[in-house]
Amino acid sequence: MKAFFQNTYAYQHHFNQQLIEQLILHHQVLPERCIPLFSHVLNAQKIWNARILGLPSSGVFDVHPLETMQALALLNHQHSLEIIEGFDLSQSITYRNTLGEEYSNTIQDLLFHVINHTTHHRGQIISDFRQAGIEPLKTDYVFYVRK
Repeated sequence: MKAFFQNTYAYQHHFNQQLIEQLILHHQVLPERCIPLFSHVLNAQKIWNARILGLPSSGVFDVHPLETMQALALLNHQHSLEIIEGFDLSQSITYRNTLGEEYSNTIQDLLFHVINHTTHHRGQIISDFRQAGIEPLKTDYVFYVRK
């Protein structure tokens, strides 16, 4: 299971970095929601990492300047790898959501949730790129593993 998450998080990080480059390149013509939406992606990964690591987290809808996104994505990735390599992924953790409600899930379920959440919102941004006339990245997993 660890190898699966190491591979999927490497894939996610690779395309997150490429998407950030595209956001920077096309920032003047991006639809308004692209930067807040990708900020949300970064925030969500940071929040889930913090919940697993028992650290304080930031706001889910904080908007980040484009210039800081690559560093934040890298830090998120490093913390995710720390979790993947250092924790029993079948272990359950108890946490509170943004509404203060308490839940318990396995670490592997939370890690998979982050991957799914990121893919969902990355797809929304790619759709926005198309509508703005920007050639979108091809971010399907199969394109990543073919390289």
